Amino acid sequence: MSCFTFLKVTMIIFNLLIFLCGAVLLGVGIWVSVDSPSFLKIFGSVSATAMQFVNVGYFLIAAGCVLLVLGFLGCYGAQKESKCILLMFFSILLVIFIAEIAAAVVALVYTSLAENLLNALVVPVIKKDYGRQSDVTQVWNSTMEGLHCCGFNNYTDFTDSPFYNEHQAFPSFCCANDTTPCTENMASQDNVKGCFRQLLNDIHTNAAVVGGVAAGFAALELAAMTVSMYLYCKLDKA
Repeated sequence: MSCFTFLKVTMIIFNLLIFLCGAVLLGVGIWVSVDSPSFLKIFGSVSATAMQFVNVGYFLIAAGCVLLVLGFLGCYGAQKESKCILLMFFSILLVIFIAEIAAAVVALVYTSLAENLLNALVVPVIKKDYGRQSDVTQVWNSTMEGLHCCGFNNYTDFTDSPFYNEHQAFPSFCCANDTTPCTENMASQDNVKGCFRQLLNDIHTNAAVVGGVAAGFAALELAAMTVSMYLYCKLDKA
């Protein structure tokens, strides 16, 4: 078997797996959008944490669609030996790769900017819906229980929320040992860390794992781009 044939078959199999992963993500995304409480029950605090910062359902649907398109283009382009489709596959993957690098740089260099942007989006939702909307309340309760944190910044995020206005107290997670009722004085003394900072601490603690996963994805993307460009150039000489 020639090198060209081997790489062609490898690319077809690899992109078929990508296509199947995209289909799974798309299905899960639709499930989350339709029935998020059951998703939270199965995946617990990890999914609850993610749902504070992105709409997991829409994110999974978008990711699934991208993987479906990439898998199809890569598989079809290699099978049909189409230069146009292989170049399209390479271009899309290159854009995604550059976007990931840019996002990583922004996350590392402009953490405070990201925190300010998220703070402007998340805190108003807490003040408006915590204690009134069951989904928002459940997600935040799962997050605070799983990460042992309170609010986005701290207990003050819940001031004037429907929950505070009704109970004249903060969620029990905002006090040490989940004290009920959690008064302002107790919450101030215990000073439970906000969920954003706690999440950053957890990421830093598991930096090796996070970095390894990111490096693995980057290596796969680079390999896929290299193979697609190799096939493209070989077809150009054919």
